[in-house]
Amino acid sequence: MSETAPNTLQYRFDGPEDAPVLILGPSLGTTWHMWDRQVPELAQQWRVFRFDLPGHGGAPAHPAGSVAELTTRLLATLDGLGVQRFGYAGCAFGGAVGIELALRHPERLASLALIAASPRFGTADEFRQRGVIVRTNGLDPIARSSPERWFTGGYAAAQPAITEWAVQMVRTTDPGCYISACEALAAFDVRGELGRVGVPTLVLVGSDDQVTGPAEARTLVAGIPDARLAVVPGASHLVPVEQPAAVTDLLVRHFTTAWQAAPDATSTGQNPVPVHPAAHPVPVAGPVAAPVQPGPAQPPQSAPIAEIAPAPAVPPQAQGRPDPYDAGLKVRREVLGDGHVDQALAQADEFSGDFQEFLTRYAWGEIWDRPGLDRRSRSCVTLTALVAGGHLDELAPHLRAALRNGLTPGEIKEVLLQAAVYCGVPAANGAFRVAQQVIREETTPPE
Repeated sequence: MSETAPNTLQYRFDGPEDAPVLILGPSLGTTWHMWDRQVPELAQQWRVFRFDLPGHGGAPAHPAGSVAELTTRLLATLDGLGVQRFGYAGCAFGGAVGIELALRHPERLASLALIAASPRFGTADEFRQRGVIVRTNGLDPIARSSPERWFTGGYAAAQPAITEWAVQMVRTTDPGCYISACEALAAFDVRGELGRVGVPTLVLVGSDDQVTGPAEARTLVAGIPDARLAVVPGASHLVPVEQPAAVTDLLVRHFTTAWQAAPDATSTGQNPVPVHPAAHPVPVAGPVAAPVQPGPAQPPQSAPIAEIAPAPAVPPQAQGRPDPYDAGLKVRREVLGDGHVDQALAQADEFSGDFQEFLTRYAWGEIWDRPGLDRRSRSCVTLTALVAGGHLDELAPHLRAALRNGLTPGEIKEVLLQAAVYCGVPAANGAFRVAQQVIREETTPPE
């Protein structure tokens, strides 16, 4: 166990102190206990390091606003412990951290396993919508729906104790840290960078995963030059929990046969296992007879051969002051949502296209992207201006944007009450009607 500063993470070690370090990264809403069934066998060969996300599992609630920031905290924690080089296996959010390590800090990484991972997790709108629901209703709606996202129906029905453990694990997470993690995943998109991942990579996925399933896994395998695929039958998103023996077997096989030696062996302080030729196939895990109790995995089969995509070309850096269009499009999508922006751009024609470009470049790239006000404040100003101008047709998307930017329904009500005093009751009356409908739609938890 550990005492944690704001720039580090809560962690624990298992296994021999002189063994190579293997890190296990958790999924959003889980704790390091999601790896409990893997640790006994992994700790026979490795010094297993597990960590909790901020605000998860009793960890201090210091939110991390991006995958890169969380990765920086992980490396700061490891630096403080003298760990320079390691293998890494991460599930979902933990997988995003693994990709970030491979792209930005490849000298630290000896081998990589990505479980239930994706180069882009769903859409930004989905995760920002989840943040709105948590901000309004707390984590209970997300907690109650977690088992159906994480486990197959048969497993959830047969294992009520584990299902309840999953619900309580999410319910006790710090809401602010959960929302920040949703924002981090909303902004995570490395689809164009996968060709630069240069370490041996196992991509592991449950056959029934409806969150980041086999399609996302194949995207990773196609983009990462030295990646191999393993599909675990009868498992959903939290495959290490649902099929622990199969996952353990695959991780042992991968990390004992695909561990790159450090460029400077004297800097590691570890004893890495030998590197195996890149062509070695990774087996597809067979079904596990008893999903709850760890047991021997079934005899492995050959893995499917994935098509390897060439590394994408890296465009040259633009010279001089950058065009604000790209930054504006990014901000516009983050604030208004992909669906709204895609619709606006799709409807643009030869007549209106220049206006859409003008909006993106100047309203969003020049003004909304300025550092002088945060987005919450800009939303307050925008809502007031729309009410004052009587622009109720523009109000709904900016009410949704205000919720994404962190305003609560109660704060939006106060903004509209303030507008009623200074902009007039009739204008505010119409605004309240629009806001009532939008807030009802945006903050109702999924059934």
